[in-house]
Amino acid sequence: AAAIAFRDDLALDTTAYRLVHGEADRLPSLIVDRYGDYLVLQALSQGIDRRVPEIVSALVELAQPKGILARNDPRVRLLEGLEQRVEVLHGEVPERIAVREGAIEYQVDPWRGQKTGLFLDQRENRDAALRYARGRLLDAFSYNGGFALALAARCESVLAVDISDDAVARIRENAARNGIANVEARAMNVFDELRELERQSARFETIVLDPPAFAKNKASINKALSGYKEINLRALKLLTPGGFLVTCSCSYNVSEDMFVDVVSAAAADAGVEVSLVEKRAQGRDHPILINVPETYYLKCLILRKLA
Repeated sequence: AAAIAFRDDLALDTTAYRLVHGEADRLPSLIVDRYGDYLVLQALSQGIDRRVPEIVSALVELAQPKGILARNDPRVRLLEGLEQRVEVLHGEVPERIAVREGAIEYQVDPWRGQKTGLFLDQRENRDAALRYARGRLLDAFSYNGGFALALAARCESVLAVDISDDAVARIRENAARNGIANVEARAMNVFDELRELERQSARFETIVLDPPAFAKNKASINKALSGYKEINLRALKLLTPGGFLVTCSCSYNVSEDMFVDVVSAAAADAGVEVSLVEKRAQGRDHPILINVPETYYLKCLILRKLA
């Protein structure tokens, strides 16, 4: 109840946010996200899975949703000996839900979208990025266009790139829904597109890098660091002097120090100097327990290219 009340206090500018964030809310392996009048939950361990009927009863009483959907399809459930399934636990849940984040309205697919439908942890970082956005914007790994659409009003033009055709279709759909005409969305491999843009001598005043987790386990850390260095190196070459780079890592296994070091190495290899304008983490609806380092996973650096 306390967690839900706290989230409601933070949700003045949005109708989509996290109600329960696992360990950080003292409910390990339980995720509950709100999308307007509907809730989507994930029970990722046997202990929490057994408690789902009680959890649903409490959520109905406290949050009064029209429907609750269980998105219990993450592969981690298999490690717990649990089946993967998606099912309605209360009321009805539509195929699409309209939600608002600031001035932008999105269509969410709670049944098949990434995570529970949207990536909600970047909301406050998008607000922060808006303070620096200008000129031509490149939003790489755009997914549903969260950064692209949020920053479009401050930018001359926006290029959103994602490898998923479905994601690009949603970007175009959401841009049209919001009357945003300066967004171009391309379905491309981001690594290839960054190299091609560099070959074309393209330049941007604002660049956002928000890739999926490159390091899902410790064995993949070195490969992940190589990937982070590659995309940041290319982005810094594409960025105009005085421009801003918003670069993120959601890989828990890549620590903040590792991420800062690899971005610094990318700047050195690009032959540029950058200043750190802001160092950010996931939004307050995804709280961090200081004695549980696993709850701090999202690193977001806002950098200014000096030369």
